[in-house]
Amino acid sequence: MRNFCAESPVVTREAASLHRTAMTQPGVYFALDAPFIRVLCLFSNALEDPGVISSEKGHWRGVPDHQLEFLEAQLQKIKDDGYKGAVLIAVHHPPFSYAAKSSSRAPGGSHGCSTAMLRQIDTICAKIGVYPHAFLSGHAHNYQRYTRTVHINGKDFDVPFIVCGDGGHHVNSMVRARRGSPAQEPHFGTKVDYLDVKPAIQSKGLLLEKYNDRDYGYLRISADKDQLGIGFHLVGESSIAQSRFDKVTVNLASHEMVSN
Repeated sequence: MRNFCAESPVVTREAASLHRTAMTQPGVYFALDAPFIRVLCLFSNALEDPGVISSEKGHWRGVPDHQLEFLEAQLQKIKDDGYKGAVLIAVHHPPFSYAAKSSSRAPGGSHGCSTAMLRQIDTICAKIGVYPHAFLSGHAHNYQRYTRTVHINGKDFDVPFIVCGDGGHHVNSMVRARRGSPAQEPHFGTKVDYLDVKPAIQSKGLLLEKYNDRDYGYLRISADKDQLGIGFHLVGESSIAQSRFDKVTVNLASHEMVSN
């Protein structure tokens, strides 16, 4: 609360010599409205791992269930208002973070994912009949972009799930080396359905479209009345065009997706 929900952007003691100021968010979970876009920001940091947004039916005693009620109310408002803009869900812990199907052969990076959290989010989305145009997360200190195809309201939606956690912390490899053998990293476009564990919504496929675990980078997000664009840019390039490593564009009405 002191570092992210401060009353003013002061330098906290944790910043030490960095002179980094605290943020002034209204709370640890909230809805952010901007032109053509609404971001539902959830708080998963009650535990370092796994990420949780509730007690999970009493399993994590001391973690309240308020966020489930908040998410349901926000999605219901989107439905009741007939909201036509882009809808994003942002949460620190990623629903998906790469590890090979046989983790003993190619263990994943040092920061995992929380599929239990995703099942809770999906359950509420299915109940209300509203699914976001994209998911944003961090935690894993690299860039990963997945395409998940879900079936809701009688239609198939392609939804980008984006992990961007390499904005400042030392960048971590997607796959760790093991017993002196070099890490075998996946190809772009690798099918990783096995990461979608016991989905609470009809999931029709999961692809690891693209990733970068070598460079520092950041996201640039744009939206208008028709499209949502999310681009990943590398630090240090001389122009926006040269810095862009990846971009995905989502049609707001149809949820159709184009990547480049």
